[in-house]
Amino acid sequence: MAKFTSPGNNAVLVIGLGRFGSSVALSLARLGHEVLGIDRNADLVHEWAERLTHVVEADATNTDTLRRLGAADFDHAVVGIGSDVEASVLTVLALSELNIPDIWAKAISDKHGRILERTGAHHVVYPEATMGERVAHLVTGKMIDFIEFDDGFAIVKTRAPSEAIGKTLAEAALRSKHGVTIVGVKRAMTDFTHATPETIVEKGDLLIVSGPTNKVEAFAAIT
Repeated sequence: MAKFTSPGNNAVLVIGLGRFGSSVALSLARLGHEVLGIDRNADLVHEWAERLTHVVEADATNTDTLRRLGAADFDHAVVGIGSDVEASVLTVLALSELNIPDIWAKAISDKHGRILERTGAHHVVYPEATMGERVAHLVTGKMIDFIEFDDGFAIVKTRAPSEAIGKTLAEAALRSKHGVTIVGVKRAMTDFTHATPETIVEKGDLLIVSGPTNKVEAFAAIT
């Protein structure tokens, strides 16, 4: 079993190469990160060996196995195992025993997530729930894109409301009226521009809006 030698500070260990884990691994690789992918499914390992630099077939629930692979030298680890809750929890526990400083783990339920946190995960993500909420916001067409953060803050891309057309942002006073901040404006066939009080809003403009989730949702609803 070959050891991943001297990973850099940006190297990431990704365990579980199903849909979620492989997507994370591939995105990290495209961003220029070294990635060590681990899965106990030989078919998945073979599939991703052609697309990722380092892929190993191994049981990541075993601390000694991870240590032999050099996992203890990584600063970041992502556990993409979802359907096998026991394997997910044991893998996080093994990483925690190796003192990995930054462990991310996928959860399929609130209970699963709480167990992962207590086992040693520093960050728990709920991809299905997050995507479901995002789609719910986009499906009506009021929002072009939607990102919500853990503290009840969101950023959305939405169409400019009629009340702002032909006015500068200072004149439209959207912040005082709706409690949101216009971060930027995207106009067809032009580059994105950061918003200033002097920015004039034209018909067809897309606005990048930030603020408390309930306020940006209410703002998007009027567009």
